[in-house]
Amino acid sequence: MVSPHVRLLVLAMLLASGCAGPVSTMPARAVGLPPGRVPAGALTHTVAPRETLWSIGKQYVVPYRELMRANGLTDPTQLAAGRILVIPPPQAVKIRIPLYPNPRWTHLVIHHSAMARGNARLIDRAHRRQGFTHGLGYHFVIDNGTASRRDGQIEVGPRWLRQQRGAHCNAGGMNQHGIGICLVGDFTNRPPSSAQMASLVYLVRQLRAYYRIPTSRILRHRDVPGKSTACPGDQFPWRTFLSRLD
Repeated sequence: MVSPHVRLLVLAMLLASGCAGPVSTMPARAVGLPPGRVPAGALTHTVAPRETLWSIGKQYVVPYRELMRANGLTDPTQLAAGRILVIPPPQAVKIRIPLYPNPRWTHLVIHHSAMARGNARLIDRAHRRQGFTHGLGYHFVIDNGTASRRDGQIEVGPRWLRQQRGAHCNAGGMNQHGIGICLVGDFTNRPPSSAQMASLVYLVRQLRAYYRIPTSRILRHRDVPGKSTACPGDQFPWRTFLSRLD
């Protein structure tokens, strides 16, 4: 079985290369699938040319045999472009965060995307439009269940895999020394999901322990000296989050 670490690397490489296939939430009857076969709100994927069940499974962290079972397939080689596949829920795996010896990282900075929907790939596109040469400015993105991602899914950005400086906070040396973590959502008026917070706690615990980052250096974007911003929003449960780290 492919390890969770390799799964994360594949997801990150797909993000960096833009190879992720198109995703659709079209109702099943629009493509001739039997009504009732696809549960309401199920995630579906439209097969792109040259895609395989293996590569599609890596995008969604689902074994290709589970894809076959969910779609009634008996031969993995018979996969036509344009076919709509039902994506079953991913296996309950504990994500392993890739860690690299590097004295650069002294702080953790928490952000929100300030958008209700999104994922790492969409934020990457937005950042490139804003002139970010290397795209996605954060090192990690925690999804909220929109844009074809699971609620609480941790996406590892290319900057982390390459151990590059961030482009998420241009004050206090945070781009150089701060690990940027962005939760998808706008927490001005509503808090993150419980799944997002559980993933954030898990991720921060891993990073804090490995890089020996004290709690005093775990910051909201708004707390960085010299930065004027409300990020990550007034409804982000900061005190509760810090209490869960111990």
